[in-house]
Order: sequence, then C-alpha cells, then structure tokens
Amino acid sequence: MGSPLDILIVGGGIGGLTAAIALRARGHAVTVIERDPSWSVYGVGIIQQGNVIRAMTELGVIDDYLAAGVGFDKVAVHAPDGTLVAQVPSKRLVERYPANLGISRPALHEILGRRAKSGGAEVRLGITPLALDDDGDGVDVSFSDGTAARFDIVVGADGLYSETRAKLFPDAPQPAFTGQAVWRYNLPRRAGLDALHVYNGRIGAGLVPMSDALMYMYVTTPEPGNPRYERDGLASVLRAKLAQHAPDIRTLAEGIVDDDGVVYRPLETLLVTGPWHKGRIVLLGDAVHATTPHLGQGAGMAIEDSLVLADEVSRHDDPEAAFTAYRERRFDRCRYIVDLSLAICRGQLGKGPPVDNALATAEMFQRTAEPI
Repeated sequence: MGSPLDILIVGGGIGGLTAAIALRARGHAVTVIERDPSWSVYGVGIIQQGNVIRAMTELGVIDDYLAAGVGFDKVAVHAPDGTLVAQVPSKRLVERYPANLGISRPALHEILGRRAKSGGAEVRLGITPLALDDDGDGVDVSFSDGTAARFDIVVGADGLYSETRAKLFPDAPQPAFTGQAVWRYNLPRRAGLDALHVYNGRIGAGLVPMSDALMYMYVTTPEPGNPRYERDGLASVLRAKLAQHAPDIRTLAEGIVDDDGVVYRPLETLLVTGPWHKGRIVLLGDAVHATTPHLGQGAGMAIEDSLVLADEVSRHDDPEAAFTAYRERRFDRCRYIVDLSLAICRGQLGKGPPVDNALATAEMFQRTAEPI
C-alpha cells in the first residue's frame, strides 16, 4: 500500500480527525463521516500529556494547540483531607514545549477539524454507513443519505459503542460499567493553579487549568446500579456529593450552580484482545480500548493509534500486513493504560487494593514517554 489510497474514516472525534490529518500528510485521500450533524462536543476540558504534546508536534498542529490551552509540568497529589502529599514532575518530551496541557474539548475539536479540512480531508456530517461490503480488493459503502462509494480501506473510529466493531465482530466484548462515574464542570481558574491537582479518596477530584480564565473540575463517584440523573437539579446533586470533601473542593463546589454545565458520564471500559481488523476494515481508539480517565490517557491512546496506523498503512503494500503491524505496536501499551486505570478505579471503590496515585502517575509518565 505504498501508493496513495482512498480511505474512509467513520467518526469525526479526536481519533478520527487525527487519523485524517496523519493519513492526508502521507498523501492518501481521506473522507471523514460523522453521525452528529452539528459536529459538537461537550464544553468541558481535557488533560493532554507529554506523549500527546509529542504527537501534536508530529501532526503539525502544535502552535495552535498550545495557544488554545495551558501548559504545566507537574501533577500535585492530595490526600482526601486536602493535604498535599506529592508533586510528580512530568518529563518534557519535546524541547521548548510543556510536559502537559489542559485544553477545552471544543477548542481541541476546532483545531483538529480545521486542520483536517485544510489538509484536504472531506468531512461529511449527519451520515452513517449502512453497509460495508469488503470484497478483498476494496470496500463498497452505502451511506444513510442514499449515496454510495468505494474505498481501499475503512477506519472505524466511532467510539465505545462502535457500530463498525459490531459489524466486524458481533461477538466481541461489550463495554463494561465499572461502578463509578465522572462529573465535570467549568469554573473560574483559581489563582496560582499551575498544575493538575488530584485529590484522592473514595470520591476523587481534580482541578485542571485550561485557559487564563477557566479551569475544570472532575469528580469520580461510586454509582451502584449505574443510575441515571435528570438534567434538572444535576448541579445540586454534584454539590451534595462533595459536601464531605476536602475544604478546597467544598469551597469550589459552591460555584457549581448551572445544571446544563454539568457533564456526567458513567465509566465503562473495553479491551478487544483479538484482532483489531477484518479484511480491509480496521478499528482504533475507544472502539477497541476504552479506558477510565484515571490516568488521563484515553484521548492520548487514540491519537497515538492514528499516527501508528498512518505509518503502517503507508509502509506496507498489503492491508493485512499493515493492520497486523499496527495492532502489534499498540496492544501492550493500550492494555497497560486500560488495566492500570481500572485498577485505580477499583481501588477507589474498595473492589481491589488501593493504588498509590503518585506512583501510578509517575510510572505512566515513564511508560508513555517511550516511543510509539
């Protein structure tokens, strides 16, 4: 597959867009389809670590990316009562650039979408693939808008509940609820907040700077039975869950007043241990390795997938060889993140031994600093 290919990417999120940028940079024709006609993302923030800074440099978006967020070089770890117990330095993987970045999801989405389109990718919104017919020489795709097209390969970057995965591997594992959920909310940035601040405990919390004016708070809570909360009153529910937290967190919680500003998500995991491709169709990101956010590496793993996939597709003449090499390079690293993140989650829930967050974070930084 050394010659340029015509590639369909299913899913216009972080993984799909970074794959589009990386594949276009290698000369392939790329079409991205996204089911959401508004192409929107929820408005809170995301943590991006050194391996992502390195990846964004390779993707050629680093200047816009850094300008839209806040860089920092350490993680401050607090005991449940708020006492600072450790400061974990993060290694800068790219000279002159910070080790980590806090950025709003809409800003990241806008940067990646703009670069994908300016780089020549076609983006089609509000459509899904109805059928993927792989005849060995290409994939005929019929779309929900009544159109059809043929592609050399198809990339499924359509998330945790991937319909592409369901078409390829109907017997693959299903996402598993962990017993925990994450809440996120934007707040005015606290003076002097120059790091990610993590608060341990059965109810975990963190503060992440993402602009000069804003930070976001995340909160992990036990949620037995996987309840669903009504939008009305959601802010008061979150405040109540923080009523016995560290003093700093309780004070900040008083500013959680907008129900629509609260983002709530049950935490589910997935790891496909078998093949990540079938014929000319391959999966990446949450479609094959969805993690809890305890190490802040969910998006990072999808972005790394994109770079490795583009590399292997461009160096091999056969999709089977390319996709096999891609999975071989990615599986152990992704499994490590999924397993350690879940261990932290289970420790917080009392379902497993407690995990020292400072040690786990330091180990994660060391592992993700390794080349992909």
